[in-house]
Formats: sequence, C-alpha cells, structure tokens
Amino acid sequence: MNTLHRKVLAGAAALALSLSLGACAESQRDSDGAGGQGGTDQDTFIFAGASDPTMLDPTMASDGETFRISRQIFEGLVSVKAGTTEPEGLLATDWESSEDGQEHSFTLKSGVKFHDGTDFNAEAVCANFERWANWTGLNQNENITYYYGKLFQGYRNPENGGAPGIYESCEAASPTEVTIKLNKPFAAFVDAMTLPAFAMQSPEAMEKYNADDTQGTEDDPRFSEYATAHPTGTGPFKFEKWDRGQQVVLVRNDDYHGEKAKVSRAIVRIISDPKARTQELQAGNIDGYDLVAPADVQVLKDRGFQVLNRPAFNILYLGINQNVNPALQDIRVRQALNYAVDKEAVIKQSLPEGTKAATQFMPDMVNGYADDVEAYEYDPEKAKALLQEAGQENLTLKFAYPTGVSRPYMPTPEDTFVALKSQFEAVGITIEPVTAKWSPDYIDMVQGTEGIEKRDVHMLGWTGDYNDPDNFVGVFFGKKGTEWGFDNPEMFADLQRARGLTTKDEQEAAYQDINRRIAEFAPGVPIAHPAPSLAFAEGVEGYDPSPVQDEVWNTVTVNR
Repeated sequence: MNTLHRKVLAGAAALALSLSLGACAESQRDSDGAGGQGGTDQDTFIFAGASDPTMLDPTMASDGETFRISRQIFEGLVSVKAGTTEPEGLLATDWESSEDGQEHSFTLKSGVKFHDGTDFNAEAVCANFERWANWTGLNQNENITYYYGKLFQGYRNPENGGAPGIYESCEAASPTEVTIKLNKPFAAFVDAMTLPAFAMQSPEAMEKYNADDTQGTEDDPRFSEYATAHPTGTGPFKFEKWDRGQQVVLVRNDDYHGEKAKVSRAIVRIISDPKARTQELQAGNIDGYDLVAPADVQVLKDRGFQVLNRPAFNILYLGINQNVNPALQDIRVRQALNYAVDKEAVIKQSLPEGTKAATQFMPDMVNGYADDVEAYEYDPEKAKALLQEAGQENLTLKFAYPTGVSRPYMPTPEDTFVALKSQFEAVGITIEPVTAKWSPDYIDMVQGTEGIEKRDVHMLGWTGDYNDPDNFVGVFFGKKGTEWGFDNPEMFADLQRARGLTTKDEQEAAYQDINRRIAEFAPGVPIAHPAPSLAFAEGVEGYDPSPVQDEVWNTVTVNR
C-alpha cells in the first residue's frame, strides 16, 4: 500500500471516529438534559475522563480517574488549600499533634450527614480507621489497598510474615472529638490524610452493601456492590449512576454542609483518545478535559478555549536499570548519561509551557529539597570523556518508552524519547528503542521482574500525592526493587530513619542530605517537572487547578 493511500484511509478512519464520537456524545448530552453550545442546559458540568474509574471505593484505589470522581463524593478530615499542597480543615475544623508524633487529635465539624442520612461523627471516623487496620487476606495485597499499606506500613494482623502497621487505635472522646494513636512517629500523617484513599465513608452503607465482601465478584473486594453502585460519602455531589465505558453521573447534594454545588449535575464522560477529547471540546459536547497535549495548547487558545496549568508537583525521569548491564553499574557511565541530557531542549521540544528543569527527584515545594545538589549541567564533552574513561565509547542502550498514553509528567512520550535519543547519540551512544502499551505491558516491563533484561534505560515519572519527601524519594529509592536494580542498604536505612523522624523540621535536613547523596549516586536522570494542562470551554468558571489534583467541582459554573 502506498503512503498516500495509507494517509487517505487513516484520515477517513479518523473522520469516522470523530463523527461517531461526536454523535454519541451529542446524543448523551441531549439524553442527559444538557445541550450543545447553542444549547439548553447550563446546570450540568461535563468533564472528559481518560478512562473508567477502577471502582468507586477510594480506599481501594490508586488511579487518578477513580480519585477524580471520589473527590466529588467523599471528603477526608483535611483537604488542601486551593492551588497549594498545604493542609486545611474539611471534616475536621482543627487538629493537634503530640510532641512525639504518635497522637493526632481532631475536632470535627458538627451536623454533617453522609449521603444516606446517617451522622458523620467521631464514631464514624473510628469505624473507617478500624476497617483499614483490620483488613485481612486479599485486602492486604498492595494492588488493592496500596495507600494504607504503604503509609501505615502494614495491618493489625499481618499475613505472610509481615510486621504490624503503625496504626494503634482510634478513640472517640465525644461526637466531635477523635484521637488517632500510632505506635511510631509519622510526621506527615496530617498531610497524608488529604489523600482520597483516607476519605470518610458511611459505616452503615459499607455494611449494608458489603463493602468488603468478595462473594460474586471474582474474589476481588474492589468490585463489591458498595464499590460499584453505592459509594456513600459527605461530599458536594452524590452518586447517581455509572454506565461502564461511557460515563459516571453525579447529582448535587442539596444537604451539603459546605458551599453547595452551583450545577445540579456533574458528568464524567469516558473518552480514552486524547485527540477525541480535543475534538469533543471543540464540538461543544464536553466542557473540559485533562492532560492537554502540548501541541494542542496554542491551537485551543487561538480558538477561544481556556487552557489552565496545574502547578507542577511531579517528576519526569530517565530510569537507569543496573540489574543486568555491567556498564550501568559504573557510576561514570550513569554520570555521563546525566551530563548528556540537555533538559531545556527536552522541555522546549516535548513538554508544556511552564515546565521546570529538574535537578533532583522531587519538586522544589517539597520539604527536604536541596538547592546545592550536583545538578549535572549539560556538558556533552564531559559525557564523552566519562564514557571513554569507563571504556564505553561504543555503548548501546535499550531505551524503553510507552506508546499511546498521556501522563501528567509525560504528555507526549514519543516526542520526549526522540529528543533524548538525539542527545545520547550526539555523545556516541547507540539507542535501540523498546516500546510497549502503557498498561499493563509497559508498567510490567519497567517495574516487574520479567522486564529486567528488556531495557537498559526507561522513561517514567510520578505525580505527588501529598507534600512529603517520602512520597517521592521514599517511593523510588526506599528499598531494593526491580525498576532500578541497585542495592544500597545505607540509603535504604537512611530513608527509613528520615520517614520516622518526629517533625518536619527534623526531616528537612535529613532529606536534604539524602537528596545530595542520591544525586552523587546518579541512579537515573531527573529531567523535568512538567506543568499539566487542562482545557475548558469559554463559559466555564470556578475551576481551580490543584498541584495534587484535589479539584472539587462545587464552585464550577457553566455558561453555554
């Protein structure tokens, strides 16, 4: 088939896809009572999600699409101030932590009701904490309850030889006073409570709809009756329905204890193709979407759409796999890879406006960021010299990157790969591309045991969940793992000690020292902190981008 013929067929297919998506979305908007731009209903906010939520119980979730929806339905004891990572009260009006960091007392807002009409109070808080701590069996699997297991470091009755977690007890002194006791300090405990995974859920609804029951759900509690059809929180929106693969519909909670939603409904429509999301916004079938491709930003602005940036609270990095290739176990080679990368050029060629070059594996707003780390300024001649010194002038690297995906820290992986490939080739390194679809293939290849020999370097990243250095460098380098393939017991031990310090002030110096040592060790190349973009129709107001995606839609208005 000749090139022109292929282009014609591709164009016809794209047009057909666009028309079918547009017709489908238009039909859905009409059936939902929301018109197009010429339209009718200004009381519905329609946002395009990139995929279905995994399910709707946030304590068992670890994906952004589930959390986007759960933030509208559920609330935690604390949230973050708009546009920042600083905690502020939500269901709790005040809190106090003991000097040893092991007791955290909260004063709760009174008169709050769950969506099923039951009371939110201190007993409900304890019921949620006890639910998490007492999970057994499959619920202790990190694929199901990742955040609780990670942050509380285990469960009350650990299985498979694990150690008990740091949670000790919950005491309800009165309906509005509750104290959480830990058996070890956790300085970032209050910050961690901003995570959707620790939102408060109705104990009565969880019991009624078998939130932890695996029967009839392929032995997976994530797909219980509660998690798929009856999520019950205290948030500004209530769950109405979930049409799998199409949309999740939420309705305003008219009994909400805070500022009531300005729209009567919020719909998350599932549109996996980034180009289709752009087309649907332009057609007036949705009001906004996330993860705008850098190439689309100016086009949308020129056509009158709003493009907003989240503050960058992430890291895009090049991982170096020391598992197999002896060359990469030589620090001179790893340093050479750092000197070979022109980060500003990578940003200009493939990342959105507002992106910052990275010097370490956390953004500068995180406690423990060190201004004096080895920054590895772009120096291709030094990179060549180090490769020659290491006897690796003819180095060949298998470079893995994902295809067909957009991530907040990596909106166009193919473009970023091209930029990095040319820079490595400029210092004499031969690059062999290795590609895979994002999930599960790429993640399995990069972080699983079967992919160890398939890659020498790889692109990956992380968006912070809350403001804590352990949520960045602890995630990457806290223990020996398959992604990086090095064994540095001293670093692992120091990271564990830093996490257990009593206060953030104590942690700051410890993590600054750790960041300096990580830079010297050069386990990878911290590339950039990309600024993720969102796009909205001209008439959307009141959407305040959050660095941790803690965006609640009760302030949003739509004028079509």
